[in-house]
Amino acid sequence: MNTAEAMAARTSGRTVLAEALRNSHQRTLRLLAAYADRLGEDLVIPYSTQLNPPCWEVGHIAWFQDYWITRNQQRTRGVQADPDHHRPAGRLKEADAWYNSSHVAHASRWTLPLPNPGTTRAYLAAVLDDTLALLANTPETDDDLYFYRLALFHEDMHSEAAIYMAQALSIPLPETLVAPPAALPPLTTLKIPGKSGKLGYPDSGFAFDNELCPHSVELPAFEIDSCVVSWERYLPFLEVTGTKLPRYLRKKGCAWQMLFSGNWQALRLDTPATHLTWFEAEAWCRWAGRRLPTEAEWEFAASSQPDFAWAEVWEWTSSPFLPYPGFVAHPYRDYSAPWFGDRRVLRGASRATSPRMVHPRYRNFFTPERNDIHSGFRSCAT
Repeated sequence: MNTAEAMAARTSGRTVLAEALRNSHQRTLRLLAAYADRLGEDLVIPYSTQLNPPCWEVGHIAWFQDYWITRNQQRTRGVQADPDHHRPAGRLKEADAWYNSSHVAHASRWTLPLPNPGTTRAYLAAVLDDTLALLANTPETDDDLYFYRLALFHEDMHSEAAIYMAQALSIPLPETLVAPPAALPPLTTLKIPGKSGKLGYPDSGFAFDNELCPHSVELPAFEIDSCVVSWERYLPFLEVTGTKLPRYLRKKGCAWQMLFSGNWQALRLDTPATHLTWFEAEAWCRWAGRRLPTEAEWEFAASSQPDFAWAEVWEWTSSPFLPYPGFVAHPYRDYSAPWFGDRRVLRGASRATSPRMVHPRYRNFFTPERNDIHSGFRSCAT
């Protein structure tokens, strides 16, 4: 798997970072335009625990960048910055009260007096201009560039969220924003000998706090699928057990169909089984006499096996989302620490993921019932 773009985003200097920030901004605007085409300029959607109002999402992206870069008086300190230091006012007087996700309850986001879409777009553009002006004169050290990289990845994550929100709302998206499912390579079994290795991000550059503190892990020998489970492998489980169908899947007559980009389409059996909960993945493994890999097994296989194909779907693992030994929260304290314990780790990436996020050490995490994300799995055995 080519992770060069992800490594560049984590380690490159001002020029590459500035271009990446512009690119992420344009992706956000293209997604917003697709939403407006389907929903109308007001961008009104019904309440859902798995969604956010589109105008809130975009305003939050702008606020986050403004809060952690332009208004951050300690941005040159990187991970040593005090997140609670006094900040000057931002571009929008009420922005902290509207967009600070640490304090604005999810359900309240539907009733806030948010700016209209035009004003929100202008806010996003103005904040990016401020960011790029500051970046142009920023020293090229990891500390100095830390918050610029964080803001970039934050926008990339929210753009991916906008893609799976579009799926939930049956909003069609062009293939330039999310490609249709692709055929998987032929399945083989990779046999991994028992070994001792390091789990965690060991390099310089940017890392999320939950990736750090590399530590030794002893793994017994195991075998793991070379690619994720396809619909061809998954459907017999549904037919034999009578299990409830996964979200976005239906059978019409004798034909299986999946909902993609607002339309029901013929299901390609050679593509990844997608939009599955952790429970659905684990149930298939039990039925097949297999199991989900741990995140350590996944990372070791991805890092050592050339035939380990990944980045089609986020892959559920058996591992709960927990801190590595020695974990220290970074200034954006709500990124990891509040979610330890009740979420499961997913590894890899999906078709909706920015290439800048595609890194074998990256730890995604969701509650196990989530099926709106582009989630699948591969199986493993001892």
